[in-house]
Amino acid sequence: MKGVNVTALVIVIVLFLLVTVLGFVASRWRRATSLASLDEWGLGGRGFGTFVTWFLIGGDLYTAYTFIAVPAAMYALGAVSGWFAVPYTIIVYPIVFVFLPRMWSVSHRHGYVTPADVARGRYGSRVLATAVAGTGIIATMPYIALQLVGIQAVLEVIGIGGSGNVLARDLPLFIAFAVLAAYTYSSGLRAPALIAFVKDFLIYLVIIVATVWMAWKVGFGHIFDSTESAFGAKNAAAKAAGKAASSTFIPTAHQFLAYGTLALGSAMALFVYPHSITGVLSARSRKVVRRNAALLPAYSLLLALLALLGYAAIAVGTKPIGLDGKPNPQLVVPQLFEDHFGWFAGVAFAAIAIGALVPAAIMSIGAANLFTRNIWKEYVEPTADAAREAQVSKLASLVVKAGALAFVLLLDRQNAINFQLLGGIWILQTFPALVFGLYTRWFHRWALLAGWATGITYGTVVAYGQSTAATHHFGSSLAVAPMFSDKAYLALTAFVLNVVVAVVLTVVFRAMKLPAGTDQTQPGDYHADEGDPRVAPIPALTA
Repeated sequence: MKGVNVTALVIVIVLFLLVTVLGFVASRWRRATSLASLDEWGLGGRGFGTFVTWFLIGGDLYTAYTFIAVPAAMYALGAVSGWFAVPYTIIVYPIVFVFLPRMWSVSHRHGYVTPADVARGRYGSRVLATAVAGTGIIATMPYIALQLVGIQAVLEVIGIGGSGNVLARDLPLFIAFAVLAAYTYSSGLRAPALIAFVKDFLIYLVIIVATVWMAWKVGFGHIFDSTESAFGAKNAAAKAAGKAASSTFIPTAHQFLAYGTLALGSAMALFVYPHSITGVLSARSRKVVRRNAALLPAYSLLLALLALLGYAAIAVGTKPIGLDGKPNPQLVVPQLFEDHFGWFAGVAFAAIAIGALVPAAIMSIGAANLFTRNIWKEYVEPTADAAREAQVSKLASLVVKAGALAFVLLLDRQNAINFQLLGGIWILQTFPALVFGLYTRWFHRWALLAGWATGITYGTVVAYGQSTAATHHFGSSLAVAPMFSDKAYLALTAFVLNVVVAVVLTVVFRAMKLPAGTDQTQPGDYHADEGDPRVAPIPALTA
């Protein structure tokens, strides 16, 4: 067993304590009279400008998935598995520029806190809103789990928490859970907003240093030559065994559809996640949302350089071995820094850990707001006031984190990128109800509900069928068919089926003249900006 890297551990602890203090101090940052409302606790007072929103949304979107899972996929599986994340973050921002300002406007006008509030107000259906809320909560849990896997990967490379009994192995996850839970409970969305400044500074610093190191010490030519040679040997062995080959740089002809749909489906799913919408709704104005859609692509350059670290690890012979003695690709980036960066590895480890805490906090807040507004208040306590909503949401955020821990403890961690892909399958099925509804009221509420149910069922059943045959856990081979055959990304095929069902049944239900529900919004609501008055809360619904 290797020893503990004391220097790196001390640096991580110091920076971790710094952001923990910031998390608690954030409760007094730009504070209103009280945090006892979802507007204040869950959306930071809806007052963040362009600068703060850029850091908040960037910290929200660029997660442990970026720092751990993407380079690991590049290292172990090749370009199709990891590099798709780069074009998808390029595709996503034009989509965001078009529809999220409209969602911000109608939410600002009506005081909506969650995406399910938007669906409820547009279609007059609390059942559809419940479906959107439940999907958002469940889809967010594996995404939070991915953040906790990132923290564990760092600590395992440092030399702690990777072996022994279950308690010893997973103790770092419980510690991370406790810290995250404490400052999120105390400060709400202000905590990750403030910590995002530190997180992004560290990430930029680490990427600049790593890029200089790749260019000066390793050489990009050597990185690409070594990678091509390594995957050439792997592919020769795979062909001899009758298995599919991995793509080193450019997808092969039979992978074009998989690669393209994986990028497109991921882009469509990203900004219907509750944590993404929570970050957007915290913005001060519609203009802030549009400016950020134009500025956020700067992060895509960082993502490309981070992904390239997976290939750099191949070039320098990095061997990511866990404390249990088994190869673990999720450790490749921390191990690369451990082997080649001396004391600076501690800074990189802290950046990864903090980069996991920021989005995990926002995700738990977004999911908790969904539970409070669209499940608890809708069905359990309709008379709950603003203070009671905030109290329930704080408690719900703890339960969401516990659910994420369950994903980490019960599912295969070897291919952590599948946590994100699994959530994408589910969350994309809410796209028709949320995004289409911003432009048209033509779809019938029950048809949208049937389409959602069809997409969720199909996606879940097929994903389960692609899971590890021996254990039937969602995990190790979830992404095999979408990413390595001529099939499309499962989330997008389920989405297409969802839309077809919604269109056909809308025609049928309208012909039958079934009640379509009352639209609580007006055309002008979708163009409202800062200072426009909010209308009265939408009335209670029975359907």
